[in-house]
Amino acid sequence: MKDSVIHDNHLPTRTGLCLVLGAILLLGGCATGPTADRRDPMEPLNRGVFHFNDAVDRAVVKPVATVYRDVLPSPIRAGVTNFFNNLQDAWSAVNNALQGKGQAAGNSLMRFEVNTFLGLGGVLDIASEMQIERSSEDFGQTLGRWGVDSGPYVVLPLLGPSTVRDAAALVVDAKGNLLSNVAVPERNSAKAVDLLDQRSRLLGATDMLDQVALDPYTFTRDSFLQRRRSQVYDGNPPDGSESDTLGNTAQ
Repeated sequence: MKDSVIHDNHLPTRTGLCLVLGAILLLGGCATGPTADRRDPMEPLNRGVFHFNDAVDRAVVKPVATVYRDVLPSPIRAGVTNFFNNLQDAWSAVNNALQGKGQAAGNSLMRFEVNTFLGLGGVLDIASEMQIERSSEDFGQTLGRWGVDSGPYVVLPLLGPSTVRDAAALVVDAKGNLLSNVAVPERNSAKAVDLLDQRSRLLGATDMLDQVALDPYTFTRDSFLQRRRSQVYDGNPPDGSESDTLGNTAQ
């Protein structure tokens, strides 16, 4: 893993984000021509990072995630997923409140309290059994609801698809994660398990991507931007010319 995972308190580090954002400003005009996508002005650089991430994933992350999925029983993996979802619910309550979604904020807070105290620290998802709706929100979505444009698409080393807005928001998300109050070794171990659990749940999807996508980079980019825009607007994005609107290419 890179140094920010091992030595720093947050993933990614502020320095790393500054370098990424600086590269965006310096290389923003590197993708030109009639087929250039204006959402992705630094496509050549992004493709390079995409291929690097893919190589690391195939060599290390995917094999480990496969072992994790195959060795650990499903109930244990479900408990791991529930635990980290419970931590996300606490931060979602804050972001829902910041977005003025009172009911969603209340539901997120109630989910966190119920699962923490009745679900063995979040290992059991009692709140879902009680039909308390989950509304996962992060600070990038909050910025989007406040009208902050997504900015150019960017592929982050090891972390994958993002945008300028969402990459900047990662610093705040790291602070808002309850794991930020845990000692560094335990925090880094927990983050590694969380990322491994997330990757294991995507094994089927990535296998299918390898089979059906003629250009995995373009497919991943378009799918991410579409999904992210839908998340920001709770599944009902308005018409407009925001930079992450699908189908907008340079004229």
